[in-house]
Amino acid sequence: MMDQAETLRRQMLKSQGKLGKAIAVVSGKGGVGKSNFSINFATELSSKGYKVILLDMDIGMGNVHILVGHTADNTILDYLEGEQPIMDVVQKGPGGLFYISGGSGLNRMVEWKDIQVDRLLRGFEDLQKEYDYLIFDMGAGASANGLELITAVDEVIVITTSEPTSIMDAYSMMKFIYLRDQEKKFSILCNRVMNPEEGKQALSRLQIAMRRFLNKEVHILGSIPEDSTVRKAVSEQSPFVASYPDSKAAKTLKLLATHYIDQSEVEVHASSNHFIQKLTKLFSKR
Repeated sequence: MMDQAETLRRQMLKSQGKLGKAIAVVSGKGGVGKSNFSINFATELSSKGYKVILLDMDIGMGNVHILVGHTADNTILDYLEGEQPIMDVVQKGPGGLFYISGGSGLNRMVEWKDIQVDRLLRGFEDLQKEYDYLIFDMGAGASANGLELITAVDEVIVITTSEPTSIMDAYSMMKFIYLRDQEKKFSILCNRVMNPEEGKQALSRLQIAMRRFLNKEVHILGSIPEDSTVRKAVSEQSPFVASYPDSKAAKTLKLLATHYIDQSEVEVHASSNHFIQKLTKLFSKR
């Protein structure tokens, strides 16, 4: 949990009108554990005393609610097409997780052009005032639907595995985003590694490629080991940091979250005041 000084600092920032940090979690392709990371990362930040909201932005094909054992009764689409405040579709999951479902099994694909943009912006603005972190779990790959949002956020966390194809997909994804916003901050994480060296080498190759071909520095967030309890937690529909806090994966993620907070605490509220402004500008260009 936060110590008293950290709690007071967070409350002071909120009282000064500072807004929550917007983070997009992306991957070059599916099957790398992106959504599971998003859920557990958000849960761990919450356990440290921060107010965190996870938004499943794979609208119509979301799986966050499934991974936490819920049904998609209230989704972001319900908010966009209704009249209720966005806080009415916020759900509480296990381990202190708060999230908004993207919904699944819809009978139509949802394009950003169909969304009531003003309502979306108003909802995100309300969430920024309420939460310290807004974590957007984006759909796998690069699509026009979510590119505006990814471009507007304060930071992008890119999930990969050590497989060469996954590394290349992650590089392609970052390049795609970089060409839209060369100032974007990237953090990279390697999931399901067999040993620390495997993750270190994979992330180093990705970091070197970004530096060599795009002259862009990226931050290495770390690696999470392959762990059978992760699969077990998925079957039980619960975050592994809550269900199996002493597992290898949970201990590693807890350490990564601590380091992330230590490194980003100074900048948590530095650029987030521009998130809605940037998103509004991007939508207006459509």
